[in-house]
Amino acid sequence: MADNPGIAAARAFVDAFNAQDHERLAGTLNYPHVRLANNQYRTVGSAEDFATGSRNGESRLRGEGWDHTVLESAEVVHEGDDKVHLALVMARYDKCGKVYNRFDTFWIATLENGKWGIRFRSSFLR
Repeated sequence: MADNPGIAAARAFVDAFNAQDHERLAGTLNYPHVRLANNQYRTVGSAEDFATGSRNGESRLRGEGWDHTVLESAEVVHEGDDKVHLALVMARYDKCGKVYNRFDTFWIATLENGKWGIRFRSSFLR
């Protein structure tokens, strides 16, 4: 995976997600942040709101047997000075080291106010 600012932002997200550091995770995004999953758009307006939602979702994540997530591949689809489109493959692992969910996802990273962050995520996570 060639390192560029968009991929670096995606890696920072996964690192914070794996640590379940909700504030750091929220800091990897740009706002308003949009997620498209299960044919529903969800917009989060602030880092505080995202951290709260992430914290509230941690028990569900642990309940499905999640231990960590691996960014298996990252491809830059389009790249500009202030925006990068990324095609990613993520895998969720359980504590025994087995993949229990692998999915494709498309993210848009943006440069805003001097900071690269993920602005949009669309995944096939089920």
